Amino acid sequence: MSGGGSETMDLLLVDHPADGIRRLTLNRPDKRNALSHPLRGALLDALVAADVDDSVRVTVVRGAGSCFSSGYDLGGGNEGHELPFPTTPGDGQWPRHVTDGWMGIWDLAKPVIAQVHGWCLAGGSELATGCDLVYVADDARMGYPAVRFGVPDMHFHAWFLGMRKAMEMMVTGDSITGTEAVELGWANAAFPVDDLDEAVLEVAGRIAAMPPDVVQLNKRAVHRQMEYMGMRAGIRAGTEICALGVHSASMAQFLSEVAESGLTEALQQRDEPFGDYRTGDPTRGSEP
Repeated sequence: MSGGGSETMDLLLVDHPADGIRRLTLNRPDKRNALSHPLRGALLDALVAADVDDSVRVTVVRGAGSCFSSGYDLGGGNEGHELPFPTTPGDGQWPRHVTDGWMGIWDLAKPVIAQVHGWCLAGGSELATGCDLVYVADDARMGYPAVRFGVPDMHFHAWFLGMRKAMEMMVTGDSITGTEAVELGWANAAFPVDDLDEAVLEVAGRIAAMPPDVVQLNKRAVHRQMEYMGMRAGIRAGTEICALGVHSASMAQFLSEVAESGLTEALQQRDEPFGDYRTGDPTRGSEP
């Protein structure tokens, strides 16, 4: 498909900025691209469609507005929650099926690039981690603030940040900058935000110029090494710990605060002792 074409959908913008490159833009800027069930469904469907389209050799995922994604939509927008992710009810099923969704990106034949600017939190960081390459704005922020009341759904942190930094993030809820994400190995490179589009398209163009059959085999070869070391089994085991966290006293207290004061106030109280996220620099955005 020739470059320049575009198509607009309610939740996802789809365009083709150059030959062989399809770009998917999360399109809920007013909600900081919070990942509702319909948005996740539209994204995963579009990624599968790109994977079977011979005109596409690489896909880029980015966010509209001020950030990549602030995480799962905790405040609504999840109508039709049974679709497109039918799953057995129960405490252990939510982390299992969202992890399976993001690992579905990992399992696609063709490379997927995450282009990250602004906040990349919780479920947003899981989405980016499932991609094959991650390029960030140098002032982006990646974190998992939900560890202040629970356990992550997809426990990728030790694999992609190293044990020490993963531990620090898990026991403080602190975020890291885009530059730190590169230094730790979670991201490939960081660029000034105004240069990020161009830089990502340059990398995508180099991938698109490669023989696609070899690219797909080499993607698989890298992933197999991670899986032989136990990454997939480790991440799956983490979903069970997440399920246990649902029954913790801290989770019960947080849910009680949500019921009493509303979600916004409960998140404000969560972050006040740390002076970040909702209580930090307002120019950096906030988590829904």
